[in-house]
Amino acid sequence: MRNPAPKLLAAAALIAAPVAAEEAPANPADTRPEATQGIGPGARPVGAEWSRSPVVAPNAMAATAHPLATQIALDILKAGGSAVDAAIAANAALGLMEPTGNGIGGDLFAIVWDPSSGDFVGLNGSGRSPSGQTLAQLKAKLPAGATSLPPVGPLPVTIPGTVDAWFELHARYGRLPMEQVLAPAIRYAREGHPVAPVIAMYMERGLKNFERQQQNTPFEFENARKTWFASGRAPRPGEMFRNPDLASTLEAIATGGREAFYEGALAKVMVDYLQRQGSAFTLADFAAHRSEWVDVACVTYRKGYELCELPPNSQGFAALQMVNILKHVELAQWERGSPQVLHYITEAKRLAFEDAARFYADPAFAKTPAELLTDAYGKQRFALIDPAKATPAFTPGALVAPKLEGEGDTTYLTVADKDGMMVSLIQSNYRGMGGGLVPDGLGFMFQDRGELYSLDPAHPNAYAPAKRPFQTIIPAFIRKDGKPWASFGLMGGGMQPQGHVQVLVNLVDYGMNLQEAGDAARLHHDGGRQPTDALAGSPADTAPIDTLGVLQVEPGIPTATVEALRAMGHKVEVETTGIPFGGYQAIARDPVSGVYTGATEMRKDGQASGF
Repeated sequence: MRNPAPKLLAAAALIAAPVAAEEAPANPADTRPEATQGIGPGARPVGAEWSRSPVVAPNAMAATAHPLATQIALDILKAGGSAVDAAIAANAALGLMEPTGNGIGGDLFAIVWDPSSGDFVGLNGSGRSPSGQTLAQLKAKLPAGATSLPPVGPLPVTIPGTVDAWFELHARYGRLPMEQVLAPAIRYAREGHPVAPVIAMYMERGLKNFERQQQNTPFEFENARKTWFASGRAPRPGEMFRNPDLASTLEAIATGGREAFYEGALAKVMVDYLQRQGSAFTLADFAAHRSEWVDVACVTYRKGYELCELPPNSQGFAALQMVNILKHVELAQWERGSPQVLHYITEAKRLAFEDAARFYADPAFAKTPAELLTDAYGKQRFALIDPAKATPAFTPGALVAPKLEGEGDTTYLTVADKDGMMVSLIQSNYRGMGGGLVPDGLGFMFQDRGELYSLDPAHPNAYAPAKRPFQTIIPAFIRKDGKPWASFGLMGGGMQPQGHVQVLVNLVDYGMNLQEAGDAARLHHDGGRQPTDALAGSPADTAPIDTLGVLQVEPGIPTATVEALRAMGHKVEVETTGIPFGGYQAIARDPVSGVYTGATEMRKDGQASGF
């Protein structure tokens, strides 16, 4: 059968059409006709045949993972709300409509371009561990010999940071009252909304995963079952879904503010429930929680473009380190789908993530070495890449001062308003829908972000009282010639930094438009030392680490490239489900006309729209 994607463009994208069955066998679980018949994309009069047109609008733009959330954001903007108001409204709706990716039981990070000050501001809305529980006390609750925290139950729960982050953002940049901002999500929670196709698939996967986990780590799941799976199954695509408990919770937050969630009746319900499950959290822990305003860091790539990210305890610096490595090779000399380009991106990722596993942690407990983002250090790390073959093992840099690749499920959204304010916001419960625990009658699930602590006391990311764990979720911006050019993000655990860099390469080196840069087929490297592993060389470092890992590529990567990468020593898998490769949203602003361009992508249910 003829390959339905017969060519690479001159400065080609990673072609997103499937390859022929004899070249890359379809996933056995994938029953789509495209996977067996090789049906390729339709014809387009302009642009890449595997993409679609970006959205353009003169006044405002929103891009989220659900069309209804995008429309809510636009309604808030039309009512006179700021981009921050609209982002909060969309995020609240996504907690209802995309419970597989986020919710008020999770954490939030944001970068805001503030046109009045002419600068970025960053917000770290991540929660902490119980203040009264030591590492030794935590280990006493784990099975003998355990080397990590479980993904379910009370032990991986950290304080939910989202609600406080909403109110921090709103106090600084909001224009509409919070009752008006949260009203659309409350209405949909009470009246219902039709479940989107990709989200329905993830909910079904989530239910099966929780039922599997019950066999290994029994935990209270009946509250979650009543909230999302009352009929004994996951909701199907197009089926109306209601969550009246969440509606009541959001109403209490809208009228009572952050105090209702962290100090009032809601806090008491949460703490009582968690303590019944064996958690060490207290009301004082919830009352003490606060988000933190942080500085945004940017590094130069080329042609005047800079990538901007948040500092640890997030993994944003990993993307910046990759950029500082890749700037030392001219990727555009090769086609975008070539083995050379994928090789350099993969090796840069492996190098950066070795440092992430060694140095990234809550800065209140461990200072991140300033050298990590210097050009000199990037050049030093680049010199370790063999252009002809995969290096079997990398180590972190010799600097004085930490499971990242987990299938973290996240939502990313971005909103821009008529005044030029742009919001890049990411929010997550971490793995799956969270840790399975739903406080009585509140309609949301607690995150399992604490799974990302290390249990090695020598590690910067080691569990400690009132400490924030390593975080995978990262919003981003691209700056051009010193001005904000694009707010963007990409969901999915350890995919996020490598996805940010691939989007940047697509835009800068290969001239793709904003939509094509997200639709183009991606790579995802999985493996190497993690921030949850024992510190290399410590007494707890007893398990061997596969630092080479696995390189997953989408079917649009040419067969010749896959074969060449394998010959170079990479362990390459062609992954047909799209699941490991994240989900992208972006908004770009023309610095002269102010016209916005929006993009979302095929791997999710989302929509970009403006007016």
